[in-house]
Amino acid sequence: MGETTKAGFETIASGLYLEGLAVDHERDTIWYSDVIAGGIHGVKPDGTKVGVLNPERMWTGGVLMNAGGVVLSTGEGGILWNDPQSGRSGWLIDRIDGQPINGVNELVPDGTGGIFFGTNDIEMIIKGETPRPTALYRLTVERELILLADGLGFTNGIAYDPLHRRFYCNDTFNGTLVFDVTDDLALTNQRLFLKKEDADGMALDAEGNLWITGFRSNYLTRMRPDGTTIGRFETPAGSITQLRFGGADARDIYFNSVPADGGDTLKEGGAITQTNSFLYRARSDVPGMPIAPAGFALA
Repeated sequence: MGETTKAGFETIASGLYLEGLAVDHERDTIWYSDVIAGGIHGVKPDGTKVGVLNPERMWTGGVLMNAGGVVLSTGEGGILWNDPQSGRSGWLIDRIDGQPINGVNELVPDGTGGIFFGTNDIEMIIKGETPRPTALYRLTVERELILLADGLGFTNGIAYDPLHRRFYCNDTFNGTLVFDVTDDLALTNQRLFLKKEDADGMALDAEGNLWITGFRSNYLTRMRPDGTTIGRFETPAGSITQLRFGGADARDIYFNSVPADGGDTLKEGGAITQTNSFLYRARSDVPGMPIAPAGFALA
């Protein structure tokens, strides 16, 4: 069972460095990744353990639901899928332009059954060296791969707001970028939305406001679509890597916390060995924007 900390924040899981996060609303299950200990871990809202997928796989930065309760997860080599019920698994995508994928970080649905995703340079991350430029792609439900933007510093959390025709992407050591989205889901008019040197994860609430985490920040920054700041959502965390909304009224907030110096330790190639990373549950004053599952046919 979870443990209540303070001001209504509840810890429901722990690990070495929790990162990717997804809520399976239909099955009331939260899936999160541990990039150092490995695996995709499933828990119920009260902390009851459901299971572990890919327990040996490290560096999973993003988790997303596919139809039927299938879990999509990123990392070294591309995007994997796992069906917790049948035990089946496989690669959704493992090559770009015929070449093996170095790494994929975050991913979100594109609203038509496919996904948007961002690459990352896991090879350099593991070495503790400066990552090479990364890119944003769209993978259609028919598995057509489309390059959307390249030459980015370090793609991280991403979010798509179809109502405001906005696409957001964290360029981790620079800040949050925003793009306009065309009718055919291409990205145009790239610009800086928020200057932030530790931009990590993000999520949208039902009003289209963006909630942004930071791997050195113990609070969530809330921004309106016009770029004005609403204010901070303070937490007891050291720092925060990712957040998602859940619950029957979409006002439950789940977020992964890490030690305040954890991100910089990984950036410099250091080791994390202590269990000081936690999955928290709290309540929001507004509901979140639902994240519908992707719709890939997986055999």
